[in-house]
Amino acid sequence: MKTKLFLLCAILWGWQSFSQTYTVEGKVTDNGEPLPGVSVYAKSTNIGTVTDDDGSYELRFSPGSYTLVFTFGNRREFKIKVDSNQTLNVDMANAKEALDEVLVEAFRVNFDDPIPHSNLRKKEIEKRNLGQDIPILLNVLPSVVSTTDAGNGIGYTSIRVRGSDASRVNVTLNGIPYNDQESQGTFWVNLPDFASSTQNLQLQRGVGTSTNGSGAFGASLNILTDAKSDDASAELSNSFGSFNTRRHTVEFGTGLLQDKFTFSGRLSQIKSDGYIDRAFSDLKSYFLQGTYKEGGTFIKALAFGGNNVTYQAWYGVDRETLKTDRTFNPSGMYTDESGTTQFYDNEVDNYKQDHYQLHWNQTLNQNWSTNLSLNYTYGRGYFEQYEEDADLAFHEIGPVIVGNETIENSDLIRRRWLDNDYYVINATTNYRDSQLEFTSGLFYSYYTNDHFGEVIWSRFAGDSEIRDNYYFGTGTKTEFTAFSKATWHLNDALSVFGDLQGRFVNYKTSGLTSDKVNLLVDENFNFFNPKAGATYQLNTDNQFYASYGRAQREPRRRDFENGITNPEILDDFELGWRLDLGNSSLNTNFYYMYYKDQMVLTGALDDVGAPIRETSGESYRLGLEIDADIRISKLFSARPNLTLSRNENIDFKANLDGEIRNLGNTNISFSPEIIAANQLVFHPSETFQINLISKFVGEQYMGNIDSEVSLLDSFFTNDVNIFYEWDTPPLFKSVVFSGLINNVFDVEYESNGYFFFFDTQNSAGQVETFEGAGFYPQAGTNVLLGVTLKF
Repeated sequence: MKTKLFLLCAILWGWQSFSQTYTVEGKVTDNGEPLPGVSVYAKSTNIGTVTDDDGSYELRFSPGSYTLVFTFGNRREFKIKVDSNQTLNVDMANAKEALDEVLVEAFRVNFDDPIPHSNLRKKEIEKRNLGQDIPILLNVLPSVVSTTDAGNGIGYTSIRVRGSDASRVNVTLNGIPYNDQESQGTFWVNLPDFASSTQNLQLQRGVGTSTNGSGAFGASLNILTDAKSDDASAELSNSFGSFNTRRHTVEFGTGLLQDKFTFSGRLSQIKSDGYIDRAFSDLKSYFLQGTYKEGGTFIKALAFGGNNVTYQAWYGVDRETLKTDRTFNPSGMYTDESGTTQFYDNEVDNYKQDHYQLHWNQTLNQNWSTNLSLNYTYGRGYFEQYEEDADLAFHEIGPVIVGNETIENSDLIRRRWLDNDYYVINATTNYRDSQLEFTSGLFYSYYTNDHFGEVIWSRFAGDSEIRDNYYFGTGTKTEFTAFSKATWHLNDALSVFGDLQGRFVNYKTSGLTSDKVNLLVDENFNFFNPKAGATYQLNTDNQFYASYGRAQREPRRRDFENGITNPEILDDFELGWRLDLGNSSLNTNFYYMYYKDQMVLTGALDDVGAPIRETSGESYRLGLEIDADIRISKLFSARPNLTLSRNENIDFKANLDGEIRNLGNTNISFSPEIIAANQLVFHPSETFQINLISKFVGEQYMGNIDSEVSLLDSFFTNDVNIFYEWDTPPLFKSVVFSGLINNVFDVEYESNGYFFFFDTQNSAGQVETFEGAGFYPQAGTNVLLGVTLKF
């Protein structure tokens, strides 16, 4: 408890500020006519509002320089210096178009909506984007824990929010679901360097607002890709660092052509040897887009994708090996005919994924607009594996007879394939005036895939042919969703929010699993997910909100293989207070998440490194989240956040020592009680910044039976990020230098692991439970340095 109090006091240190604040006010018009409902906010702050019926707005600032943004489908920006009360009137008639944002407004929340959320804009992303994956970039946000198999943030990475694993974090790209439809996971390795093509990210914690795809059980992450630009540009980025890491990116933009068209694109390659032995990554990606704008019509077409070749590192190491050889990787290990230990050099995941999207936004008038989106995703790839002394009959080989001997086992190399197609159509209608914001949408998706295995080499192959299938199975999933949601501003102080969603899912499978078990599933799920909330603006400084949301989600393929067919249900209650003092802001949020049949991680892994889940019955998560933006002085600011929580299974039952036991309330796996972060920023100018990024994650159990064997120790790390933009160089528009020193104090820590237990008989014939654990070590001090040339 003393630790919690110390962290709470530290994170709120320096909070009180007595600086003078000033008012910036004015009226927003369109060709002289008042324009209500315009969003007005200051970049990189939590200061924002919406214009009222006569187009008026009012904001309060502490002294300093700011960039004011006015958005209403189009966009205008103004740099202002605040040292006195000011009036700034804005005419949006000739404003720069920013219609990209309307493509995702149906799935996002505004600053004053009753839902806890965080935003990361492109400028913030660029400062730390040196090739690490998006979960690593999100690690500074409240309630977030990220981890990586290779130990250095490149390759297989994942994210947990409020203790919920990545398969329970809903992710959309321009409103299109990205979570795999069967595993429900998000594989960022298939979209390397995607942060370079990201305009902004919004992470909604808890159930959030209605979105497409599987329900959000810990959070939802909405990603908007690069906005169209009217100005021609080109960029060349290169970064190098520890573990032979390098990233090469080239980007271009044509600017506005014939006052209607723009085209832009990116090519990237990232390579790294990884911190863990042989955990190399060879990643390639592309991003292409074209836009068309005329009158009220805006069309955006995109093609993007990636190819990853990644050596597997999901076995981890046991506690003893941590002490002697932290980087040891048992993947690919076998014994040759002379008894010498060898490692297969191609124990890799090799997967390609291509996405094609078309978005059409039509502005009908000042109040009404529509969106239509189409998507096709094509994924295909395999996991290659060396199997020592494998059962030939299992792999449909044999029997093999050599002389008088029948060979039943042989060393072989196999590939386990996934080939899939995903089609989406999504349509929304939006209405907005000074009092009412309303959105309604329809979504339909169709997913189909083939799972199959093939042997590409065997020491004894008999009469088999290369790439003969030894198992084959299929899966199809259809989803139809309808939702309507509205925010009604009753008066200047009070607004209410309502959101109704119906989600209808069918999932079918046939054929064999990779274990050669016949899997026949034909299940329908019908979900009704209501949400409601209210926001009350007490005065210019204080805002309060409360919300309730329900989420339900279907089991995933591996759950069905394990005999789990019940959906899980979440009732989420949020209560918050936002304090804005102009130069500083504070967000405080209480949450209570009550689950029925929550799918919690057992701690164990399946045969391809994916976490195994089990139904916990009743469970809950209760927590307090605090995040702040504190301007300490003209040169320094701090952005701390803290989460304190209790996460418990209620009357949890487990099979121990040969009998089913009720263990009472136990801790939910991978749910630390304390998560804290801080960014201490030194910013003497807009072009130079040094950022100390600190992260603390409390101890956590990797299983649900509160076994000390499953305990993952707490860790505290610090990174230093340096950013400098030379804005007046010869030959170039600007040159950006950036650096990242990760884990500057060289802490030895493990951010993830696994836990397993099973019953066995001892020498006396008694049944005892055996427990074991593995850990994923993370890199010590390591460096990434980059330079970007902008033309």
